[in-house]
Amino acid sequence: MNPKRSSQTLDFDAALLTPDYLANPYPYYAHLRETEPVYWSGRLNGWVLTRYTDVRNALKDPRLISSGRVSSYADSLPQQTQAKLRPLFYQFDKWIGNMDAPDHTRLRRLVNVAFTARMVENLRAEIESIVDELLAATGDEGTVEFVGDFAYPLPAIVIARMLGVPSEWRKSFMKWSDNLTAYSGTGRAAPAVAESASRSAAELTALFKQLVEARRSNSREDLLSRLVEVEDEGDRLNEQELLGMCGFLLVAGHETTMALLSNGLLALLRHPAQLQRLRTDPQQIATAVEELLRYDSPIQHQTRSAAEDLEIAGTPVKKDDRVIALLGSANRDPATFPEPDRLDLGRDPNPHLAFGFGPHYCLGAPLARLEAQIAILALLQRWPTLQLINPQPHYRHHTSQRNPLRLDIRVAGRVG
Repeated sequence: MNPKRSSQTLDFDAALLTPDYLANPYPYYAHLRETEPVYWSGRLNGWVLTRYTDVRNALKDPRLISSGRVSSYADSLPQQTQAKLRPLFYQFDKWIGNMDAPDHTRLRRLVNVAFTARMVENLRAEIESIVDELLAATGDEGTVEFVGDFAYPLPAIVIARMLGVPSEWRKSFMKWSDNLTAYSGTGRAAPAVAESASRSAAELTALFKQLVEARRSNSREDLLSRLVEVEDEGDRLNEQELLGMCGFLLVAGHETTMALLSNGLLALLRHPAQLQRLRTDPQQIATAVEELLRYDSPIQHQTRSAAEDLEIAGTPVKKDDRVIALLGSANRDPATFPEPDRLDLGRDPNPHLAFGFGPHYCLGAPLARLEAQIAILALLQRWPTLQLINPQPHYRHHTSQRNPLRLDIRVAGRVG
């Protein structure tokens, strides 16, 4: 395929994953919105959508599907490579993000009960306790590496406790999550990255197999026990689906919230007037988190494939073509968001797409929102003085997951 494209837009592919692009992809998105909003990217091997309306429509279009991506990629590899990556494909093939109806609908219904707003609200006291423990461990004065000391471990601890995973596996959880995310976010991953992800998938699967067997003998009050009971009651959740669900919840529950916290604090520190606004009126925290999600979204794109020939905004898209819906670009579209590059913690309405849209809307959105609201208010209360030490941090080398790798801040005058 060699679709025609303007020479003006070649800079997107050339810039992709460069340090300048990773530091601030939004000018590149704006250029595409203005010049070629449905753009063929050779680097991403798909059609890139940048306008809010096109992205939103694509995410709810039943002709754009999520399934088949894992198997088609696996089938394209040499037999020897396929064998090495079998544990990885075993996991990814049953992640609900890689499935469509009716399987996606069925599996989502089974696990959705644990992520309703009411069920998540019941976790508030436990999340507050975890936040207090992590903040207390940072000391009273000096320098904090916010990503590693706080944003990284918090959601890992929360999702591990929800699933019922022993605390001694926390570091392994975070390593597995990192490796699996690294594989998925560089287009066609290097062999070493893919093999590392496959080893992590094998270790993760082995742990959950062990825990599943334990829950069959001795059920507990945790999410894993619920999933096991659903499997035992009928034919709706086989072992691979159960293990895939656990892997998906681990990665999705950890990575997105970690990025939301990291991007959110960085945005506040770069906009001191907005930071002070939240200190003065902490009741704004719910709308503030929505604006932080819009302003610098943890997940920058979602990928679909065309189940049939179709058109997007007048552009022909062939069957099996990949379609990359840029959430980050949609959330900065001036046609939907006035002054989209301005951080406004009171922005209302704020119909952002940071958690996606349609049938694949983020399952853990209520949990991520609650964790962010609790954590941001707690750190502002504990740290009356915050100073950013590295104003230009390095970002994760990833086409979709967006967050600084580390965030060094100087804190002082803590209370409590």
